[in-house]
Amino acid sequence: MEPAAVIFYILASIALVSAVMVIAGRNVVHSAIYLVLTFLCVAAVYILLRAEFVAAVQVLVYAGGIVVLFLFVIMLVNLKDLRSPGVRVHAAVSGTLGAVAIGLILYLYSRAPLAADLPMPGPQAEPAGNLQSIGMALYRDFLLPFEIASVLLLVAMIGAIVLARQKY
Repeated sequence: MEPAAVIFYILASIALVSAVMVIAGRNVVHSAIYLVLTFLCVAAVYILLRAEFVAAVQVLVYAGGIVVLFLFVIMLVNLKDLRSPGVRVHAAVSGTLGAVAIGLILYLYSRAPLAADLPMPGPQAEPAGNLQSIGMALYRDFLLPFEIASVLLLVAMIGAIVLARQKY
């Protein structure tokens, strides 16, 4: 086995275990720390795949910005209401929907050919480099999903502010 494969399996295992700990953790701050560890392991996998720009974005946006946003929400929202019956119902519904989503993904995975099995064009040599290629794809080919994601993040930020302001 190649050393890169060994490193990949180690990073993937750490990312998987820390992702499970994000969900299973009782303390939300500990879950946020496990989330940072997951993001860092995924960034290391990106580096292993020679996608340095994506790794840098992963660290800056997710491990930096998103986790800080999570910590602000944790600090602003009263988390003592987590044991109420309404939260248990939401957790049960969310768990059921998650199980259905996983079942659908596994079903589609078993029915459809893998992307590696499909004929794909070879990698196009981009003389400009990784950063410019991503920028061109992001703002030319995937402009609408990029804008939708930015609007969703804006709505989430406004929702967090509204939730935080209702208490005072």
